[in-house]
Amino acid sequence: MDRITITRPDDWHIHLRDGEHLVTTVPHVARQFARAIVMPNLKPPVATVDDAIAYRDRILAARPAGSRFRPLLTLYLTDRTTAEEIERAAACPDVVAVKLYPAGATTNSDRGVADLRGLAPVLEVMAQTDLLLLVHGEVTDPEVDVFDREAVFLERELAPILERHPQLHVVLEHITTEQAVAFVRAGGPNLAATITAHHLLLNRNAMFQGGLSPHAYCLPVLKRERHRQALLGAACSGEPKFFLGTDSAPHRRTDKVSDCGCAGIYTAHAAMEFYAEAFDSMGALEYLEGFASQFGPDFYGLPRNRETISLVRRPSPVPASYPLAGSQLVPMRGGETTQWQLVAPG
Repeated sequence: MDRITITRPDDWHIHLRDGEHLVTTVPHVARQFARAIVMPNLKPPVATVDDAIAYRDRILAARPAGSRFRPLLTLYLTDRTTAEEIERAAACPDVVAVKLYPAGATTNSDRGVADLRGLAPVLEVMAQTDLLLLVHGEVTDPEVDVFDREAVFLERELAPILERHPQLHVVLEHITTEQAVAFVRAGGPNLAATITAHHLLLNRNAMFQGGLSPHAYCLPVLKRERHRQALLGAACSGEPKFFLGTDSAPHRRTDKVSDCGCAGIYTAHAAMEFYAEAFDSMGALEYLEGFASQFGPDFYGLPRNRETISLVRRPSPVPASYPLAGSQLVPMRGGETTQWQLVAPG
């Protein structure tokens, strides 16, 4: 199969950042996706409905001419989030979820949640209004090895949340381990997961081959090969619990290559090409449409898109960098090639 045509996909987890960053990030995501769930971890975070509407307008202003790309907004869950704000969010068509960051888990998560039990009233309102909870699934306990943070979170934090709030719709985002795959499969119909392209294509060796590579550093961190294989098996299984979420995260090169480099891999420039490569490696291209275009909107209760895109098997060069906020952004596989190329429309 050298050409595939699928329903235009959506990205159910992306970082666009703000300000000058949008000039680069928004055209990249709009090239491929009809909609995208945009993460709220800005400085200051998108913590209220008013914040979300203002952020939406800034994103829309950065769309290329003629683009119909639609950002879907999330609120940043904090220990001070109120049930009243959740009710406002549930009534706003542009806000579709609330994001849980354990405090200190990743970029700009310092205002995240420190005490999950204290949020029980908020989670109850979310369950009642069908507002989704999106979870960055890692503990931040310094005694837990960084490669074990996801597995420990599932047992210590997420399982109790699901037990206390069985009607809550939860997306465990950017899963990275075989334990997470098994956890999601064993969960009820209200639990799903997103999987990134970089976790399908890379294992933790990518951070160390030929020297220490800051551009392969992300959170959750890349894991062993057996975990990558488990993710490939889940993504290519045709199971509707698993769907596309790039977690594409732009950082200026000077912020990645530094004494304390930022976590994040940028894939928005060629996300669908990377996913096609991953599915092709499993001989499973026929399952790409469900993963990329159907299971996400179904879980969120949104209509599937009607337009199509096509991908052809053709080497395509990736620029070594893109301009970003007065600096440079090094994308995944920068200066190399992708095995597939997106051609639009379908």
